[in-house]
Amino acid sequence: MTDLLVIIPTYNEKENIENIIRKVFSFEKEFHVLIIDDGSPDGTAQIVKNLQTDFNGKLHIIERSGKLGLGTAYITGFHWAVEQKYDFIFEMDADFSHPPHDLLNLYDVCKKDADVSVGSRYIKGISVVNWPLGRILMSYIASLYVRTILGMKVKDTTAGFVCYKREVLENIGINEISMKGYGFQIEMKYRSWKMGYKITEVPIIFTDRTEGKSKMSGGIFSEAFWGVLKLRLRGSKIKKKSTS
Repeated sequence: MTDLLVIIPTYNEKENIENIIRKVFSFEKEFHVLIIDDGSPDGTAQIVKNLQTDFNGKLHIIERSGKLGLGTAYITGFHWAVEQKYDFIFEMDADFSHPPHDLLNLYDVCKKDADVSVGSRYIKGISVVNWPLGRILMSYIASLYVRTILGMKVKDTTAGFVCYKREVLENIGINEISMKGYGFQIEMKYRSWKMGYKITEVPIIFTDRTEGKSKMSGGIFSEAFWGVLKLRLRGSKIKKKSTS
């Protein structure tokens, strides 16, 4: 059995889901895939279940009733991954905005010396394709704001293409994560950093989806804005991991 698991949350991703699954399974390095589907009315879950016969024991799905939030989807997947004893657990979107081949780079960095590796849009300038200028500026400024308030050196604080070692997920208190939207990504990195885990950014080229509908909303950014201030206030309660 492989020790690598890719978690992909889905809601109405019928245009992308089969292609992204087949792409992940096409690599020489063996990955397993866990889909967390939030009751997609477009039949995304059924497509996944049909594919399970092609990828027996490698493709898994957890179905949830309704849209419960990106953060809770990942937390559900993290618990499952830890119970199954996967050593490297990845977050990735279903829409190909995260280049699947960079899973290998994220793994190599974590395997070598990092505890968390982040697929970063901003480690080498701005590497984003097909986003309007306003959205690029909003995302870049959001990450700058987070770094300023929290003191983290991570340039792409809102990135959702990430690899965690199992030890990190076991120790940072994932059940205590308060933000449920894209602020969840900030809080996960912050807790990891505050506990003393090594975070390394890996440059990627982020390409906006060409199929399906974006899940971004103003409420997502509002939650992240206020949530970062609350994180700063609570940060002193997060203790560094034991080195003994």
